[in-house]
This record gives sequence, structure tokens and C-alpha cells, in this order.
Amino acid sequence: MVDNTLTEKVLLATGGYDHTIKLWHANTGVCNRSLTHLDSQVNALEITPDRQLLAAAGFQHIRMYDLNSSNPNPILNYEGISKNITGVGFHEDGKWMFTCGEDCSARVWDLRSRNLQCQRIFQTTAPITSICLHPNQGELILGDQSGLLHLWDLKTDHNEQLIPEVDASIQCVAIDSSANYVASVNNKGNCYLWSYNGNGTRLSPEHKMNAHRKYGLHCKFSPDSTLLVTTSADQSAFIWKTSDFSLKQELKDERQRWVWDTAFSNDSEHLLTASSDGMARLWNVESGNIEREYEGHQKSLTALAFCDPYS
Repeated sequence: MVDNTLTEKVLLATGGYDHTIKLWHANTGVCNRSLTHLDSQVNALEITPDRQLLAAAGFQHIRMYDLNSSNPNPILNYEGISKNITGVGFHEDGKWMFTCGEDCSARVWDLRSRNLQCQRIFQTTAPITSICLHPNQGELILGDQSGLLHLWDLKTDHNEQLIPEVDASIQCVAIDSSANYVASVNNKGNCYLWSYNGNGTRLSPEHKMNAHRKYGLHCKFSPDSTLLVTTSADQSAFIWKTSDFSLKQELKDERQRWVWDTAFSNDSEHLLTASSDGMARLWNVESGNIEREYEGHQKSLTALAFCDPYS
């Protein structure tokens, strides 16, 4: 019997290469449900703002699962994409979904439409590795394998491009909740930060960090905008202070391997990580200690999604 209070609890979803998505009570470490994702690996996960659905991005499709039922199978399938979908997210009111992928395109999907077709497409010349939504809900920020950072204004359809580093693939992009900073990490382990200028419309270079010695994988700002986490193939997650870009904490475990995805708690005091050893971990940001491990997947974890009902 399904726990109908699942979305009232602190919820963690994890997925990767074992064709299973697991839903956990994050504060207890108990796995509540397992969902089937048979078609492919899971590249990205995101929970809708109303906490009713979970989106799973895979190869050629996005599957939507009902978080409040015992059904282990997807209830909606968004298809018509030729390659891997690498990123997924939602408008704050849940009106539309955005995705990006290796087919060199970003898409906007109207979730109120019954035809399950995308309404807008943004084309690039290289596979898109990452996408995030500006807090103003009107601009998408994308990074691609050619090293370009794209700023797509959804209202005017205007776009701008930045090249932080030549001959380096952008692996992840992020923007903080206050819209002060945009960050990217690349395959050389470097992290670039930009700040919005006075009128909030243009990005100016702010800082460069040689964050990791190996392949960079992921970056994300904390909800209070004071911290930035970067992860890498060097089996670590580094937490940086945004006040001066100094290193605050190194999160590392000898079993961890590549760290693919992260999520901060809403108080910015804890960090969840997903890594290639098939484990998700909950870290204390201040002490750097592991407080909980979520064990149960049989292969690499590449994606997680987290929500707190009290946010």
C-alpha cells in the first residue's frame, strides 16, 4: 500500500543506470517506492512545483510519474526527440516544462496541452549538456559541448552567447535564486562565474576557479545564494563561498567515484549527492561529514531530485 503522505515528507528521488527510480523519505533514509524506467538510463530528474509529479529525462523521452499513487509506471510520456535528454525543469507555477538534449536543441512544453508536443524549440550547433531557468521565469540559460553559454529570452526570442573557455565543453550551468550569479563548469574542471550588471540584463565576467583537477560534472547554488557546489570525476564535491569564492568544504568518500548530481537542503546546511558507486549521500556542509546514505541501486546513480514540503 502506498504512503499517501509521501509528498508531505522531505522527498528524495534517485535514478541512474539500473532502470529503477527510487523514492526515499530523505530524513529517515527509508525507500518508500521503486518506479520502473525500462527504456534507458535516467539522465535527469525533477519534481513539479506542486509536488504531484516526477519527471525523468532519458534517451529520446521524458517520463512523468505520479508521486501520490502506487503505480510504478509513467502516466505521461513526452517523446519525439532523437537523442538523450540531458536536462529538465519547470516554470515556478508548473505551467510549462523545459528540456535540453544531445540533439542540439532546447524545448518548452506546455503542460496544460493535451497533445504532449513541445511548443517552442531553440536550436544550437552542438549537443546541449545543461539548462536552468532564470528566477524571473522568462529566460533560459544553456551550456553546450562546443563551450558556448546561451541566454534565451523567452519573451522576445532574442538570444546571446558567451564563450568562457575555448576548446572546453560546458558540462553544467546554474543561476542563484537571487539572480546575482551565473556559474558553469567544464570538462577541464574549471568553473566560471558571471554577475548581472546594474540593469540585470547583461552578464559580466566575475571570477574563474580551477575548481577540480579532473573532468567537471555539475554545479549548483545553495538556496540562500551563499554557497556554490561543484563536482567532478575526481570523486569529490567542493563547496565554495560566493562572498569571496574561497573553498569552504571538500566532500569526499573513497567509495564515491564520479559525483553526477547534487541538491541542497532548503536551509543550505546539508547537501545530497548522487555518484557512480550507486549511492546517494547526505552531507553536513559545516562539518563535511556524511549523515546518511541511501543504498539500494545496483548501478551508477546519475540523477537526483529533492523537495521539502516546508519550503
